[in-house]
Parts: sequence; structure tokens; C-alpha cells
Amino acid sequence: MNAPGPAVGVVVATRDRAERLATALEHLTALPERPPVAVVDNGSTDHTRAMIAERYPDVRVLAQGDDHGALARNDGVRAIGTPYVAFSDDDSWWHPGALARAATLLNGHPRLGALAGQLRIGPAERPDPRNAMLAASPVGRAEDLPGPEVYDFLACAAVVRRGAFLEAGGFHPLVVSGGEETLLAYDLAAMGWGISYCPEVIAHHEPAPSPSEDRTAAMRCDELTGCWLRRPLPLAARRTAALLTEAGRDPVARTALRDLLARLPAALWLRRPLPPWIEEAARRVDEQRTDEGLRQEARQVATHDR
Repeated sequence: MNAPGPAVGVVVATRDRAERLATALEHLTALPERPPVAVVDNGSTDHTRAMIAERYPDVRVLAQGDDHGALARNDGVRAIGTPYVAFSDDDSWWHPGALARAATLLNGHPRLGALAGQLRIGPAERPDPRNAMLAASPVGRAEDLPGPEVYDFLACAAVVRRGAFLEAGGFHPLVVSGGEETLLAYDLAAMGWGISYCPEVIAHHEPAPSPSEDRTAAMRCDELTGCWLRRPLPLAARRTAALLTEAGRDPVARTALRDLLARLPAALWLRRPLPPWIEEAARRVDEQRTDEGLRQEARQVATHDR
């Protein structure tokens, strides 16, 4: 009888960061779980593909002609074939044993569509501040899920049930640079799947330098696009008006607004509002983010006054 295949595969999307990717692959290919790894290359112009072929011949490469952003992960999930799929970025990887634990949780909780793991940052392995927010998620906790339900997580610390991910359509084609995880969480929840924070599943992240202004503008545009796609129209309009106010003095906000307006007809055409019970939970998450933002601002002021 043939032994069962691996339960969890890893999908990595990358573009033009060969040496960072090499470090991530070194860790991923050394995991005791020995997961299959697929790298989706978003049209790199550096030596990414040659590096993988030379150093990691067992890693599958899916070559894209252009930069598809988060949509590259969709192609990776379709290609890898394992029942569960963990995402890594080209500057992140999973701790030994994390993927085996994720498989156990997904096996034991049939409604669990995705789990958000604990993220640790840099050589000191310091906890990402988002961990505490996920642990205190205001969405609550269902009896048939292993941890608090969440709508906000990072893909590089997430493991999805492949069937649920594909059923929900994966990452949305209009949201490719920021907020794509939240939109996916909404869509999974609307279909009855649960998303839980599971701190025993640990991922590591070596953050790149601060994003460029273009990247920041793209992220802000994507987050507002997600709002127009799923949230109430008055809320989307208020947030867009706030961006319009910023655009008068901030070139990044101006770029984000310009790109949002170009995308808005498609977002309205594809709009699918959340069911009322999910929208109510999403509002509680919004309040948690606002409270955390005010606390961070107060801490910065206190530090400045010392």
C-alpha cells in the first residue's frame, strides 16, 4: 500500500528578491515535515529562477510573465495539490513542527477553512503586535473551532484548507497588494467556513525595508477597494472621503485615490455585501483596530514627551 502524501504544501510568491528567497527556501526545505514547495515567480528579472534550479532543484517553479501580486498564490494553490496549503513570503518561513500541527488542527476541525498562526519577527523572534490583537479577537470563539475567530491575518502566517480556499475563489482579482487576507476571510466566513488564530502554529518573518511610496499607495487603494466590494456603501464612502481630504496634501494618498477611482466601476460591478451577522462582527474588528491605533498614538506621544 502506498504511503499517504504530505498533508501541507507551501506556496511562495516572489519577484526580484533572489537572495532573500534563497534564505526562506533554505529554512522551508529543511523542515522535518518535508513539505512540497512551489514558488510562483511574478516575472522576476533577476537570477531567481536560476538560483532555484541550482540550489533547490526539488522546488517547483511556476513562472508568470508579469507581476500578479497576491493572485500568484491562487496559481500556487491550484498547482500544489495538497489538502492544506501554507503560504510563505520570500522573507518568511515556518518553524519546525508548525505545519504538522496545522494539519492536526485542520484534520480535527472540519469547519476550519483557514488558520492564522503566530508570527515572530527578526533574529530576536519578537512577537508581532498583531498576535495580541488576534488572540483578543472581538469576533468570538465557536465551539467547533480551535481558537478565536479572526478576519484579519497575514498570509505569510496562514494555512488554508485547499478546497475551502478554491471554493471561496482565493484572493480577489481586484485586491492584490494589501487587505487581500481580510477579503478572503470575509468570503470564507460568508460560506460558513471558520478562520481561527492558533498561536501554537508559528511562522517567522524577516521584514524587508519599509515599503516604497508606490507600494504604500497600492496597499491603501486595495484596502479601500475591499471596502467597496464587501462593506456598507456609506462606510466605503466615508473612508474614501477621508482619503480625498488627505490627497490634498499627501502625494501617496493622491496616487491611492487616483487608482481607486479607476478601479471603482469594477468594484461596484463585483460588489457582494457581507451577510448581516458577518458585517456586525467586522464592525467590532474595526473598533478594535481603532482602539489599538489610538493606544499606539498615545504611546508615541508619551515616548516623545520623556
